[in-house]
Amino acid sequence: MKFGIIFDMDGTLWDSAEGVAKSWTEVVQRLHDKERVITTEDIHSIMGLTMDRIADILFPELPKDERMKLLDACGNDENEYLRQHGGILYPQLEETLIELKKKYPLYIVSNCQSGYIEAFLEYYDFGKYFEDIECYGNNQLGKGDNIRLVADRNHLDDAVYVGDIMGDYVSSKEAGVRFIHAAYGFGEIEDEVITISEFAELPKVMSELEM
Repeated sequence: MKFGIIFDMDGTLWDSAEGVAKSWTEVVQRLHDKERVITTEDIHSIMGLTMDRIADILFPELPKDERMKLLDACGNDENEYLRQHGGILYPQLEETLIELKKKYPLYIVSNCQSGYIEAFLEYYDFGKYFEDIECYGNNQLGKGDNIRLVADRNHLDDAVYVGDIMGDYVSSKEAGVRFIHAAYGFGEIEDEVITISEFAELPKVMSELEM
């Protein structure tokens, strides 16, 4: 049986909010509003949402096509910033990925723009740990659809999605996979689910899942 682990990004593998806020502020002040500051709190509040929803929330004063153009510009600068500076990894992330990789194929699915996951993998040289990635920016599909897409195209017999917010849990149910809540992240789950309080707990929890 091929049992895979599919990861969310923000609030699960790392916290990039500080760098994202800085890069977005530079773009917004250059292209839209010289006084506007995008804060780390702003970024935390929209993490996990699809790009169109983020544009609606952050730039409601603009017509839809203009807000999406602005968000695309933010995303492009963000990707470049993260390729150069990285973000904040959760403790023992790489050591735990190495341990998990010995037994399970690993994947990433996020609602981010194209290039965001690649920036993470490139900066930390983590590409060697993951078999496949997918995101909203590549195909405009929601997270549930993309979790299912990754599971199917990699011929997984069973899979678990590791995420931190309620939307991740809902998406895992839509995709028909199991769910583990990264409780150290940005959200709470309104249901009784398997939970980890730190990333390093994941190998033990996975072993228990297979029993």
